[in-house]
Amino acid sequence: MSTPLILAAFWALIANVLAMTPSRDHHWRNAYILIAVGIPIVGLVTWAHGPWIGMLVMVAGMSVLRWPVIYLGRWIRRITLR
Repeated sequence: MSTPLILAAFWALIANVLAMTPSRDHHWRNAYILIAVGIPIVGLVTWAHGPWIGMLVMVAGMSVLRWPVIYLGRWIRRITLR
């Protein structure tokens, strides 16, 4: 297994552990940190293994961080419908 895929698996493990911990801000601070760390990891995976594997890793990350993606979609929809 390559280093970028190991990093992606480690990111997913950390994300799941963080999801199990209690949080006062409903995990938004954790989500911002995971997004900031996850974007370069997706780039590394895409660079090392190609766009299809990169998209699979991105979709896996989006499934873990689904609420930021939902809020981003709502924000884009609100901006475009004005």
